[in-house]
Amino acid sequence: MNPAIQVDYPPELLLGLHLSKEGLARLLKQQTALALFRQGQISSGMAARWLDMPRARFLFLAMDAGAELLEDSEEDFQRETAA
Repeated sequence: MNPAIQVDYPPELLLGLHLSKEGLARLLKQQTALALFRQGQISSGMAARWLDMPRARFLFLAMDAGAELLEDSEEDFQRETAA
């Protein structure tokens, strides 16, 4: 069983976002993974595994969210293209 956390929210939030509890959970999980990736706290691979999607799909999602994928350095390029 995977560890879980509980998040309190007002009922109006679901109504305002037009989401179910499950939809809100998915949204929070995705936005958290994107934020942690953008801050450099988790890798794209870890984020993709957490969201149960291929890494390439997560990277497209991250680009759409405005994440910078490369730091324009030779070391960063080598690390990202090594796989």
